[in-house]
Amino acid sequence: MRISDWSSDVCSSDLFPSHDSSGGAIKMAKIRKGDTVQVIAGKDKGTTGTVISVDRIKARVLVEGVNRMQRHTKETTSERGVKVGGITTVESAIHISNVMLVDGDGKATRIGVRKDDAGKNVRISRRSGKDA
Repeated sequence: MRISDWSSDVCSSDLFPSHDSSGGAIKMAKIRKGDTVQVIAGKDKGTTGTVISVDRIKARVLVEGVNRMQRHTKETTSERGVKVGGITTVESAIHISNVMLVDGDGKATRIGVRKDDAGKNVRISRRSGKDA
């Protein structure tokens, strides 16, 4: 059996149920904008920060103060004579699997989901069992 035959038989959504078959987007991201998260892997391991944005298509999050990189932009002069550009430091996105939500007590926790009385999904902390 060739690899091309195998890949046509198995769909990516079968292998990764949390991913949509239309391009790999995450159906429900457990990390949301405004959450306080802790980095659990990579060069910034142990750092906490606030989530600035979540990209569900690429499964990446932008965290304040984490994965900072230098961006080189061409210096230009605006109409008023102000110089714009140079070397700036900006945050870069990291994969969503490399962060964990920080619970109310300041410790990283996994996230679960339960239904409330109205039938809506509510995130809960796996560490404490309280609503996240």
